Amino acid sequence: MPQPPAGRRGPGARALLASALSVTALLATAACSVQGEPRPRWFSASATPTGASPAGERPASSGAGLTQAQAQAALITAIDLGEPWGPTRGARTWRDGLLKATTEDPDCRRLLDVLYTEEPFGTPAGPRATAAFDDSDTDAQLRYHVAAHSPADVDRALAWLKSLPGKCGEFTATTTRGGVQTVQVGDMPLPPVGDARQALRVTLAGETDEGELTYLTMDLAAVRVGEETITLTNAGLDEVYEEVTQQAAELGARRLSEIRRQGEAQI
Repeated sequence: MPQPPAGRRGPGARALLASALSVTALLATAACSVQGEPRPRWFSASATPTGASPAGERPASSGAGLTQAQAQAALITAIDLGEPWGPTRGARTWRDGLLKATTEDPDCRRLLDVLYTEEPFGTPAGPRATAAFDDSDTDAQLRYHVAAHSPADVDRALAWLKSLPGKCGEFTATTTRGGVQTVQVGDMPLPPVGDARQALRVTLAGETDEGELTYLTMDLAAVRVGEETITLTNAGLDEVYEEVTQQAAELGARRLSEIRRQGEAQI
């Protein structure tokens, strides 16, 4: 069975940690702004643009909900992440090759669906925006979503996520291509930001059709801030730094909270 790479704090983690130290300036900037190399083997041919998803082109909800422009402004950026992070060059092929999978247990099967769709809370109730970034050193990919959901529905979903290390601590999944993956699910602590939060670290170990060993690490973090949510995944076949996941969630939650406060003050 392939083993995970040895942990260390890489340049991406250090850059984001340094970025978090200047969070006040970044929040101010976000609040005002509402406006060659060959691809690695695991890149797909199609690019995924950074910015609002097509489904986000919806009218703003009434009340204290964010407008579409505010949801867009609440996204983290490549500048926040720092080098070696940059805008994505396309969805990784391991998304279809490894995450399109099933298993017998309904909770574990639902988790696999959530990891693939990155929608633990279902269809958003209002505006949403999405950004995606690549780590040029490790080929990790971070995908970040801001969306409006019912707080009660979100809290139920977060409670379900919290139960998964006990329900699905280790299980076997079969991909749509017939590959077998050993899946392990563990809890990941998050900083005390937002109104509610939960994070998981999931690993999938197996091999390709050609017999090549694979070891995918995927962090899934979700935070509720009022009526809006942050969902982010940080995944890759090499090193995936949990500090990046944790600091991105913290920075994003503070930015979203500030934009919400400014929006409420204008009502």
